[in-house]
Amino acid sequence: MNNAQDMRAKNTVTLTKKQNIMQGVKFLLFSCSAGLIQAASFTLLNETIRWDYWPSYLIALTLSVLYNFTVNRKFTFKSAKNVPLAMMQVIGYYLVFTPLSTWWGEALTRAGWNEYIVLFGTMVINLVTEFSFYRFVVYKNHMFTNKQGQAELIKTAAEQPEEA
Repeated sequence: MNNAQDMRAKNTVTLTKKQNIMQGVKFLLFSCSAGLIQAASFTLLNETIRWDYWPSYLIALTLSVLYNFTVNRKFTFKSAKNVPLAMMQVIGYYLVFTPLSTWWGEALTRAGWNEYIVLFGTMVINLVTEFSFYRFVVYKNHMFTNKQGQAELIKTAAEQPEEA
């Protein structure tokens, strides 16, 4: 990371109300598209190959996480944070979330719950907890550090009335 990026990373960005709302909306939309990837790959593995819940779920989850990480890093959080470092933090989140969600998913489906109801419920829990983890841990001090984010901050600052 160069000095300019390092300096930006150390400064916490205060987002406007509009930026906060847009961040949430973007994360939701990208997560929904990641959810489609997860649901489609889960369905393919569950219905055509007839794998058990847990391997189908783990493969589908991995595909959606890779996509979601990539698009949210660039467009939602507009971050220039070191990719391997950010990915390691996300892996840390999934080292907790994945065993728990696999366990409850397998337990619920063995108890007779429909696989797709379990998958949808798990995806909702993942959406809320993952956004919080990205926002307040992974990108806490690294939002709006890529070129697009820096340009937006400059534009927003120019639009703000000066204080007396």
